[in-house]
Amino acid sequence: MYTIHGKKDQKDELLNKHAVLVKKLAYQLKAKLPPSVELDDLIQAGMMGLLDAINRYEDTHGAQFETYAAQRIRGSMLDELRSADWLPRSVRKSMRDVEIAISQLEQQLGKPPTENEVAKKLQLSLSDYYDMLGDCSGHQLIYYEDFHESENGEHFLDRFNADTTGDPIKSLLEGDFREALVGAITALPEREKILMGLYYEQELNLKEIGAVMNVSESRVCQLHSQAVARLRSNLKEKSWTGAV
Repeated sequence: MYTIHGKKDQKDELLNKHAVLVKKLAYQLKAKLPPSVELDDLIQAGMMGLLDAINRYEDTHGAQFETYAAQRIRGSMLDELRSADWLPRSVRKSMRDVEIAISQLEQQLGKPPTENEVAKKLQLSLSDYYDMLGDCSGHQLIYYEDFHESENGEHFLDRFNADTTGDPIKSLLEGDFREALVGAITALPEREKILMGLYYEQELNLKEIGAVMNVSESRVCQLHSQAVARLRSNLKEKSWTGAV
């Protein structure tokens, strides 16, 4: 435990000691984001999060400082991404269109739709659909905006997140959302399920996943965007029906 109240030398020591943690978390996050996101911007935001953690931390919290700081650092980086609006509105709209098409087709067909079926629903050629998925590189399962962005003022993630006082992402992953997410991943087509496992569990990059799956890096990007759209569609349906 560290006692840091009002002592500049101790604050400087913590900043220097945990700067490497900021870089580590920035590299991990950058690996899952499009090239347009600058690593230096993430590191700068992370350092602000570290400083905030140092100023707020109390050794009576009962948690190791590094654990507490990591939460603050990640939160600052995500806030930076949100404020920078790094994913264009056109991409968000495209992915919402894909999510809606997948949801409607799953209700009609009773199974995950194929790429050809989704493309047809969107009135696109398969090639144009692939281009759309490729353009949506960097689409995420969860955005901070997801907690309050909807036509009626409530988003589906609000229903999974009863605790509004702490870290919403942490609260989600410790609650019903985690169980719902596991179920949604299990329901993915086999190839997309394998991809998500390699990406999020094994932490391979797109090029490495392509080598494992014997497909191009661009194809991995397309499949990842489609898998995320399927997961979001599935989770929305669970929240609307109460089937968590």
